[in-house]
Amino acid sequence: MTLDIHLIAELLLLGSCTGFLAGLLGIGGGMIMVPFITLILGARGVDPGLSVKMAIATSMSTILFTSLSSVRAHHRRGAVRWELVRTLAPGIVMGSLVAGAGVFAVLKGSALALVFGLFVAFSATQMLFDKKPKPTRQVPGTAGRLGAGGAIGFVSSLVGAGGGFISVPFMTWCNVPIHNAVATSAALGFPIALASTVGYVIGGWGLDSGLPASLGYLWLPGLAVIASASVLTAPQGARVAHSMNVAQLKRLFSLLLYGLAIYMLNKARQG
Repeated sequence: MTLDIHLIAELLLLGSCTGFLAGLLGIGGGMIMVPFITLILGARGVDPGLSVKMAIATSMSTILFTSLSSVRAHHRRGAVRWELVRTLAPGIVMGSLVAGAGVFAVLKGSALALVFGLFVAFSATQMLFDKKPKPTRQVPGTAGRLGAGGAIGFVSSLVGAGGGFISVPFMTWCNVPIHNAVATSAALGFPIALASTVGYVIGGWGLDSGLPASLGYLWLPGLAVIASASVLTAPQGARVAHSMNVAQLKRLFSLLLYGLAIYMLNKARQG
């Protein structure tokens, strides 16, 4: 599959929209990217099960680029709890590698589509009702942080997300102020994406995807175009967020997420 002008336009539009929405709503772009990359690859003859896997891997890899600008902005405001990043990161790396290099390669694409669809439906429900955990405990010790990091990395790697859907509620539950939790979660996105990407390459090594310039489960041309567009539009979305009622937008956006969840659950049903 060559990158013709129509395909480049589709990928640029997808990257631009997901980057803008990520900046505007503070959500992970993977919830939008994965269904649409699956659709794009499937329409061009890639096996349905493989298209899901490549979509998840490619979506996760874009976080390598988008997380850097986000972390820099949060760091300037002094919001990142770097001591939490340092103690959660080892578990995150281990969990991401186990999932990306092992479980991800073993599971069928239909099973991953099911997991992803349920994850998006859950996220949409959280967004619709603005559910937040109550702070009822303190941050655990070294062993607890290692286990928490492992769970965050493992689940994130399976669904192609940056981990904020687990790490932010976890830190809020542990009495970390929400602005610190969001900033710290953004910093954790990079080790999640890096370890997962390495895992996807190892797990899919020698895979014949039928796509030129693919590496393991990564679709490199798609990654390059989408990441370039999303890096440019995410700051624009963040600026617009300051002048809009984001809470109402999130409720409306949750309806789109339900639609994407249904699409991925249907892909899982088709096997």
